[in-house]
Amino acid sequence: MYKKLIDKKAKLAVVGLGYVGLPIALAFARKIKVIGFDINEKRVALMKKGIDPSDELTKKDFAGCDISFTASIDDLREANFFIIAVPTPIDEHNLPDLKPLLGASHSVGKAMKKGDYVVYESTVYPGCTEEDCIPVLEEHSKLKFKKDFKVGYSPERINPGDKEHTITKILKVVSGCDEESLDVISKVYEIIVEPGVHRASSIKVAEAAKIIENTQRDVNIALMNELSIIFSRIGINTYDVLDAAGTKWNFLKFFPGLVGGHCIGVDPYYLTYKAESLGYHARVINSGRYVNDSMGFYVAKNLVKKISAAGKNISKSKVLVMGATFKEDVSDTRNSKVADIVKELKSYGLTVDVVDPHADSDDLKHEYGFGLSKMGKGYDGVIVAVNHKEYLKLDEAYFKKLLSNKGVLVDVKGIYRRRIKELSYWSL
Repeated sequence: MYKKLIDKKAKLAVVGLGYVGLPIALAFARKIKVIGFDINEKRVALMKKGIDPSDELTKKDFAGCDISFTASIDDLREANFFIIAVPTPIDEHNLPDLKPLLGASHSVGKAMKKGDYVVYESTVYPGCTEEDCIPVLEEHSKLKFKKDFKVGYSPERINPGDKEHTITKILKVVSGCDEESLDVISKVYEIIVEPGVHRASSIKVAEAAKIIENTQRDVNIALMNELSIIFSRIGINTYDVLDAAGTKWNFLKFFPGLVGGHCIGVDPYYLTYKAESLGYHARVINSGRYVNDSMGFYVAKNLVKKISAAGKNISKSKVLVMGATFKEDVSDTRNSKVADIVKELKSYGLTVDVVDPHADSDDLKHEYGFGLSKMGKGYDGVIVAVNHKEYLKLDEAYFKKLLSNKGVLVDVKGIYRRRIKELSYWSL
């Protein structure tokens, strides 16, 4: 399989061309023949023109790539090595939603042939690949696992907005269903991954390794968020405390903030779901999730209290929220906790304007029921919710022009704390 791919006598297909799948597909397409498959025909049409719908890549990234984009399963049948990189979200009850993953498995099952390989990159709970996905592959391919086709798992490690830690620069964890598949899958990824691969002992180990990466970050950020609540009541700035504590060589540098997106704010729920199915209630992980999920409401309530303390009528007050994406310098608004801030502010009767240099107004309207506004003046409160690069160099004079008399500046990420001398100021 490896030799056929290198000699371009076989094709590799990437199924799911979002912020994870597209960079993988293009990286491989600089070395071997690739089929990029996505069920969204509008996205496929854009990629055929060298446009990344996720706004992560430029036309230059498409140049020199041996890739064909398609939404047709007939085209997918030309591949022999499949990488599945579709989203694994949660539903409204914070339970795993495997519909995209099982749908992709269905499509690949229809396209598979004897001797083919399938590798999953989507974040899942340990056991999902073997217990949930492989049976779908067998059902729709009419082939027998291990005897007729091989499966592996290699978790994605792509960080949206990060131009340094890209797919080719990060050590890749790989696993296979047996020694032969592990060797082949490792060699295939080594085509593009410069630091090489770590060969996990099993598919379940690789699945678990991925899911604890984000669970670990979630729990640590939750601790920082809880500390920020305590320090706020004491009357000291959390970031000043972290600056002091961070002078110790082994202090872990995590910071408070809004934990959204489709990784840190989602993945822990996959692990707690698996734990519950085994009869164990994950107390620490669930507690961390509760703290982080409540931070948007906490930020909004603190601003409302400060506006009220300034003697203003809340129902006649207006607030500007700067930033709506789930993290800085990306256009992705999925699972953005800024929406929680807006929802809470509106529940108090405040008028809320939202601006963002990267977000799409229609996406926000569709997802959360509010769009972007034109920036005005005379705001009783301004919340800088996302530290986009466009906001980093703003000074106190800028916010004075936006705010009314006794207006309040809320700086979620603490980026202005040494620059604000006169305004009423608060940060996590």
